[in-house]
Amino acid sequence: MSTTPIAAMLLAAGRGERMRPLSDSTAKPLLPLRGKPLMQWTMEALARAGVDRLVINTAWMGERIEEAFGTTFSPSMEAAPLHIGYSREGHDALETAGGIARALPLLCPAGANTCASDLFWLAAGDVYAPDFAFSNTAVDRFSASGKLAHLWLVPNPAHKPGGDFGISAEGLALGAADVQYTYSTIGLFSRKLFAPPWCDIETGNPQGIKAPLAPLLRSAMDNAMVSAELYRGRWFDVGTPEKLQQLNQI
Repeated sequence: MSTTPIAAMLLAAGRGERMRPLSDSTAKPLLPLRGKPLMQWTMEALARAGVDRLVINTAWMGERIEEAFGTTFSPSMEAAPLHIGYSREGHDALETAGGIARALPLLCPAGANTCASDLFWLAAGDVYAPDFAFSNTAVDRFSASGKLAHLWLVPNPAHKPGGDFGISAEGLALGAADVQYTYSTIGLFSRKLFAPPWCDIETGNPQGIKAPLAPLLRSAMDNAMVSAELYRGRWFDVGTPEKLQQLNQI
């Protein structure tokens, strides 16, 4: 088992254009799903897994997220509290890779001297995956692999029939394949993916560079440095008011 817990990052900076008009007055990750803010489902799962340090990136209505959760989140008496830091991106979100680069000083503090300090979970605040387990076994396996990222892929939802990536027989993620799946937005990452030669953004992203994650992943995949597995549990991209209403009615 992992002796050093790793941090997690929850993506919550997006404007939520597809969720309008609901997201005009409420930050998308705070929209209620089955009696809780949408992002809280993932926060509770992280706490149950023993994660004790969470970084949330914010932009649109980020102050509302900070007001909702503060700096400590305790989901239950049984789970240790999550200590929360916020990576503020300003008015415009920096996209996923730009946002991770901004958050790195909080995720992987300088001077930390353990292998685990270079690794972190990544998840999205607008995805509902109530059965997913952020397991220490997965962390140990990823740490031993030396890979730059491990992705959980899901069967393609109706709104994305072409998928994102494939999986080889050896468990490597493929940038192109005959059968492709959708990236669930859940993954394990090494900070090394966000440094040269893979990423040229300075740690902390002081210039506010916007950069997507997919090009970094594809470059690392071309060098067999990303692994993947298929997740068949319940998973929903809660992207529209209709999807949110549907899930609340189930």
